[in-house]
Parts: sequence; C-alpha cells; structure tokens
Amino acid sequence: MQGGFLILDFGSQYTQLIARRLRELEYYSEIALFDLSIEEIKKRKPDGIILSGGPQSVFSHESHKRDLDELRDVAPLLGLCYGMQWMAHFYKGEVVTSDAREYGRMNVHWDKSSSLDFTAEFDNNTQSVWMSHGDVIQKAPDKFSVIGKSESGHIAAFQSKHETNKCLGFQFHPEVAHTEKGEVLLKYFCQTICKSEPSWTAPSLNKTLVAQLKEQVPHGEKILCALSGGVDSSVVATLLTQTFGKENVKCVFVDTGLLRKNEFENVMSAYSELNLDVTGVNAKDLFYDKLKDVTDPEAKRKIIGGLFIDVFKEEIKKLGKIDYLAQGTLYPDVIESVSLRGTNVTIKSHHNVGGLPKDLNLKLVEPLRLLFKDEVRALGREIGLPEKFVARHPFPGPGLAIRILGEVTEERVRIVQEADFIFIDELRKNDLYNKIWQAYVALLPVRSVGVQGDGRTYDQACVLRAVTSSDGMTADWYNFEPKFLAYVSNRITNEVKGINRVVYDITSKPPGTIEWE
Repeated sequence: MQGGFLILDFGSQYTQLIARRLRELEYYSEIALFDLSIEEIKKRKPDGIILSGGPQSVFSHESHKRDLDELRDVAPLLGLCYGMQWMAHFYKGEVVTSDAREYGRMNVHWDKSSSLDFTAEFDNNTQSVWMSHGDVIQKAPDKFSVIGKSESGHIAAFQSKHETNKCLGFQFHPEVAHTEKGEVLLKYFCQTICKSEPSWTAPSLNKTLVAQLKEQVPHGEKILCALSGGVDSSVVATLLTQTFGKENVKCVFVDTGLLRKNEFENVMSAYSELNLDVTGVNAKDLFYDKLKDVTDPEAKRKIIGGLFIDVFKEEIKKLGKIDYLAQGTLYPDVIESVSLRGTNVTIKSHHNVGGLPKDLNLKLVEPLRLLFKDEVRALGREIGLPEKFVARHPFPGPGLAIRILGEVTEERVRIVQEADFIFIDELRKNDLYNKIWQAYVALLPVRSVGVQGDGRTYDQACVLRAVTSSDGMTADWYNFEPKFLAYVSNRITNEVKGINRVVYDITSKPPGTIEWE
C-alpha cells in the first residue's frame, strides 16, 4: 500500500462498509487491526487514517486504545463514533456516559459560521445521519472546533484547528446507507483534509495486481489454479494466464457431483474460449462417498475442502512441478471466516480460506483476496472476460452440498439441480437474472403431505432464495411479483419428482446469511 487510506478497526460492525464506500469513491482502502504497529503504518504511507467505531466505552479498561500523536505524524485522522470519542478522550476533551442513548436516524445541524465546503449539500445545513452510541462528547478538546451538533444538542462533529496533521471526527456513521449523502463527508476528508486524488479504477486495479503478482511469483514458477466456473476463479485464471503465460498456469476444474445441472459440460466448453489450459476431473464418486451420512454444515465444508486438496495432489502428480496454488478468495470470504477484530465470532468457514496443508508443499496466491465482488466484475471486464462469466451469480465452493440441508445423496442432488434449473431459467426468461445478486433453490430436510395427480404425496420441500446486494456483505430479499413465484412453484412441483412444496425466503442479511448453510 502506497497512498490510499488505512482503516484501523476498533471493533465496528460497519468497518468493511467504510472500505466499500471509499473504493466506490475511487480511493484505495485497506483494513487493519487498531493496534497495527506504527512501523508498519509508516511503511504503507497512507494519505489518511480512519479510526472505526466500536462497541466499547473509552472508560473501559478493556477498550481498544492507541497513541494518536504517532498516527498524526503519519497522516490526517478521521474518527467515526468510538474513533471520535477516543480522539476526544486522548486529547483531553470530555466524554461522558449519557442517560439518553443516541441510536438510529437523527439530524445533525452543521455550523453555519464555519468554512466547511460541504454544508451546501444539505437543506438548511441539516443532515439526516445514523447514530449508534451511548457515550457522548460533552466538551471538545482544546484547539478543536465543534462543527456539528445532534438534535439532542450533543457534539456530533469536530475538527482540529491545526493546519497540518489534521483531525476530523463524526459521532455517527457516514459509511452506512441510512446516512443522507454520507459520501459527501468522506469526500471532504479525502479531498479537502488529505488532499488525496481518486485513482482506484479497474485499469489501475489491473496494473496494481499484475505488479503484485510479478513480485510474489518468481519468473518461471508453475501455478495450479483451482476453477469453480464462477466469476472469481475465472478472473484469477485469466489474470494469471495473461500475466505468466499459458505454459506456467495450469487450471483444474473438478466435477464434485455438487454442481448445477449440466454445469461441468457447459463450463468446460466456455473455458475453451478463454485460451486457458484446463483439465477437467470427474470426482463425483469420491465426494458422494465422503459426504455419506454427514449433515452438519461445517463438517460438509471441511470435508469438501479436504477433498479438493486430495484431488489437487493427484493432479499435481500428473502435471509435474507445481509451485503455487491459486484461488479466487474474496474479501467477504476472509471476513466471514476469520475475526478481524478478535471480538467477532466466525460466521462460517470457507473451504478456500485459512491456508494450505503443509504436505501439499505449495505456496498460495490469492490476487483477489482484498477485493469485493463488484470490483472483481469490473476487473473481469477490464481484462476481457466475456459477460457470461462476469455476470454469473455467485456459486459457493462447496456447491450444492450447502444448499441441501441434511444428508447429501445423489438423488437429493438431482432434485435440487432440477428445481434450481427451473428457477434460473424463469429468471432469465423474465429478464430478472441481472437484477438479482444471487438466486438459487435449497432443499429442506423436511417432508410434507401433498396432493398430486389425485393422490397423496409425502415429499420434500424446497426454498427459493433471491437477494440483491452490491458486495455480499449485506443483502435484501428480492420482491418478486406473486404471479412469478406462483408460476415457478407450479413448474417445480409439476416437473421435479420429489418436491411437493415450494416456499420463498424473505430474510435479509443480516440477520440471515445469503446461503442457508
């Protein structure tokens, strides 16, 4: 990292959103733990440093703290929520616990007498924002100016009076969608305070990743690329092949028996158009055998991850010398699998996160590890990937195993494949596919009584899932017309033997995840 913005995570649930918003504004951003060493921070040479919010109180002995003077010597600071409170506390302002907690949507009134260049964006110098805090700043530190107050009269924003090493603080979250024109405030910090120019675009991203790859992988080293058929691994394979040449990048696409209907044949055909060196491996029997009687979703993921490694080991024996394994790991995979803050629980493990077994004797290359899905799609278009790859809905590495709740059998795979094929087919026919981030059918571990062909049935139920999102970190369920859902339900119950009931999932993320397992 040279330039851009460094976000120090103090435990906020919105930390990743800060990174997202900055990248949308074309500013590169990275997230690190709040206690990242000052030596490492200096090495990264950020244009600005952002202190995230967090659930703790500055008065707690266990709260996250660090020296802000040393940070100010590196770059200007922006404190958000807890970050602003710690800034106030560190510089001898007065922070108190309020009897009335400020939470949810509230108005901030900006100081008309200040020289702020963004207040004209808001009617009557008033902005609707999203707050989430119990402590409040009762008195700003010396040499800080109060530039905004909440409708409760509490300090909502302040700014240091220093011409260099400036500090800015917001007692709310400009990064969340609930805050009106929050990007205006982030731009103010980036452009006015930090004098930074936006440059995070698909061409610059491509150039940066190629340079990083050439630095990471020595000339002539051989790379094995694990393909899933989705946009992430396809972008990785294409990027690597364009960077190092077809002779150095060998791709493997494993038919686990857990792919969508006709997926293996269709994807292998499509890959032939990309000028990649791809080997297809039929490992259905191996995966079905190892998943027999397994119902726990975490156990499924770990078994599948281990089996992928076993398959790669066998392919390496055939391919000869291989030095690296490449994967299409994305930032949301990392975030859900490991706790950045040391305080959040792991949501779920991802088969492609967490390193490689030592006996595989390969180094890992993950060029997309710090990217969000929309950035990957933009990169895919930049490097010439066909739209049929770029626009594909995400598909999980463990495949249909985590869309079949309960035991995975060949018959249950057939059922969900057929139902899913109908759902996706109707989305395409009705021009809905590209309006939806991800859609699929999951098979539920329940049976219900039905009436089909004038006879009683006791068959399985399936659930339709369709969500809209920009990055997979949060998602809303898609509001279909009832007529569409009725038609899809009718097709599935009529055409898929084994299903007699269809339901639609109207759970957003959070509280749910996009996948059921």
